[in-house]
Amino acid sequence: MNKLIIALCLFCFCTITNAQDNNDIKLSALPYYSYGKGLGITSPDSIFKLNIRFRMQNRLTYLNNEDEDPAYEAMIRRLRLRFDGYVGDPKIIYVIQLSFSPNDVGAIEDGENLNIIRDAIVFYRPDNHWNIGFGQTKLPGNRQRINSSGALQLTDRSINNARFNIDRDFGLQVYYLNELQNQFSYNVKTAISTGEGRNWTKDPDNGLAFTGRLELFPFGAFKNNGTLFEGDIKREATPKLMLSGVYHYNEKARRTRGTLGDDLFEQRDMQSVLLDAILKYNGWAFQTAYMNRTTNNPITVNPEDNTDTRYVFVGHGFDAQLSYIFENNYELIGRYSYQKPHEDIEALTPQTNQYSLGVTKYIWEHALKLQAEVTNSDLSYFDSSSANNWYMRFQVEIGI
Repeated sequence: MNKLIIALCLFCFCTITNAQDNNDIKLSALPYYSYGKGLGITSPDSIFKLNIRFRMQNRLTYLNNEDEDPAYEAMIRRLRLRFDGYVGDPKIIYVIQLSFSPNDVGAIEDGENLNIIRDAIVFYRPDNHWNIGFGQTKLPGNRQRINSSGALQLTDRSINNARFNIDRDFGLQVYYLNELQNQFSYNVKTAISTGEGRNWTKDPDNGLAFTGRLELFPFGAFKNNGTLFEGDIKREATPKLMLSGVYHYNEKARRTRGTLGDDLFEQRDMQSVLLDAILKYNGWAFQTAYMNRTTNNPITVNPEDNTDTRYVFVGHGFDAQLSYIFENNYELIGRYSYQKPHEDIEALTPQTNQYSLGVTKYIWEHALKLQAEVTNSDLSYFDSSSANNWYMRFQVEIGI
């Protein structure tokens, strides 16, 4: 009995000790904000490691749209589980992320896939610079989209992210990371993927998507991977700046937003240009983004009904976001977004100006926070009509 107790104690000690080693998954491709390491299990011989994490967003929204009755919307916006670790060698890393909320999974339709799988990817990390991944995860797109939705300052991403981002996809990703403290640094991130988005199985693919992202850090790397979360919750002691650009070419895309949206009636080649800048210093944070998508002849027509059309959302958008976090961990955030559809589709969708003001209380950084937001949207239509919509929202974010 004494030997059994001693053996169990040694097992627990080895598990706890190894779970706190330096093999935590810190890859910028992974869409998950982590304050710590989740719940970790490591075998005594260190052959495998498993981290278990969860994240939940609960929200209540009051909607007041022009020409509609005011309404309330209460939902579990996100509910996700993530598993990561290694098998056999800490250089070989796996990541699985599953989603369960109705908004994450989407409506269940005949012939459609159930979108529970968000991420399922294996990385090979030969050293601190190279990361080679094969599987499904986020493409190296615009900064706000790469960041986890749990690492946002406001309750959701901008309207331009909703229209122009390049989302998850299946393929090969290769990163070269060279972030240095207080020195000029850079990251190069590339991907070759299917271009059809996550969990696509409808038809064999006859086109690929090619993505390249360059990140520059003129004053050195941010504290604690500070580009992976919004706001200066780490209070940078010196100004830190990131400048980045993305080019994405999606050959023979099948959906209205490339990796997202409804199916087009005809395939289209799409090009996207995404530019970002982030500045953080002493509690202040500023970020801005420009997004653009182009294609030839964006409108597709149903061959069986020429009155039925679907179009690629082409055009451009601009975001600017400013915030300050006080010593008591309350934060004020303001954001302005401008979205302009291309003239080919301006009769089908409005030009939009959106203004957001938010207050966030960080209890345990981004892993446990309370958020309140009010947003106003001005919509201008092609026929000179307009609409004014707004909402108020309260949200609780919790995760490990």
